[in-house]
Amino acid sequence: MLKPGMPLAVLGAGAWGSALAVHASARNDVLLWARDPAQVQQMRRRGENTRYLPGVEFPESLRLCDDLAEALQHAAGGLVVLAVTVAGLRGMAQALREAWTRAEVALAPGVLILAKGFERDSALLPHQVVAQVFGDWRQRPQVGVLSGPSFALEVARGLPVALVAAAPSQLAATAVRALHGGSMRVYASDDLTGVAVGGAVKNVLAIACGVSDGLRQGANARAALVTRGLAEMARLGLALGGRQETFMGLSGLGDLVLTCTGELSRNRRVGLQLAAGKDLQAVVRELGHVAEGVHTARTVLELARAHEVDMPITEQVCALLEQRIDAVAALGALLAREARSESETEPPR
Repeated sequence: MLKPGMPLAVLGAGAWGSALAVHASARNDVLLWARDPAQVQQMRRRGENTRYLPGVEFPESLRLCDDLAEALQHAAGGLVVLAVTVAGLRGMAQALREAWTRAEVALAPGVLILAKGFERDSALLPHQVVAQVFGDWRQRPQVGVLSGPSFALEVARGLPVALVAAAPSQLAATAVRALHGGSMRVYASDDLTGVAVGGAVKNVLAIACGVSDGLRQGANARAALVTRGLAEMARLGLALGGRQETFMGLSGLGDLVLTCTGELSRNRRVGLQLAAGKDLQAVVRELGHVAEGVHTARTVLELARAHEVDMPITEQVCALLEQRIDAVAALGALLAREARSESETEPPR
């Protein structure tokens, strides 16, 4: 498996992929792959990712390419990092399997996924999507996820961050050795489902917090949404097989707090704009980045209903995104709910 100083291929030159590549280049031989040759040429010419991370200079050691076979060859014996959206993950995984099974390049022993969300049609988590594509392939690499409270711009600037690598023990240890160091702390976990659920659901809840802030409901309301949102996240995560302690950690509570309160949060920004009465499609276009909560909310709610999990905040976010109610009505529906015990194991007295 990978040791510090060994090769990594980061597939996807968006904000997060570029930021992780910048960080990892201090300790490893990193190649950043982008699908668009024009983007690669521009990044080489400018020495930065002007579209997604303007003003962040690439280190001289960071290599760039648009050839997938070259990127996979670079990572042979090392680690492949998938930094694509959930919507693009299945196609990327299929491309990896095809390249490796055709023996175009040597196999990388580990694949680490950065995407957060549920695949819309299958309702699968990112690691489940990749595992399904790899199937019963005998040579398949281990698959894990990297999650936690992390704005790409702050990581790229070298500000402190703590993340969790959830994977089989060998790959988790590999990810920690490769990425832990400098301003980044990486903790290991074997709860892939719990970590991935936290990363998916927090984006939906951040939209709710953005709406509340946009309506000037105050810090009390925001704290209530974060706390009750965490309860929703944990209920769904436990129903899907995650562990309770995971939701109290970096990929649960930590990422939830960051995404619901941080000025750099894209999903919170969606909520702010919806509270101002703007059209969702216009908000998404102006954003210029993917806000996964917009695509994930309906799937989260459908899973909750299938598992008989109560998720009232998520339900109101879906109604708002689907334009069945406005922001004021969504807030009113939450406030009108009947009183109940906080633990929800007994009725209120």
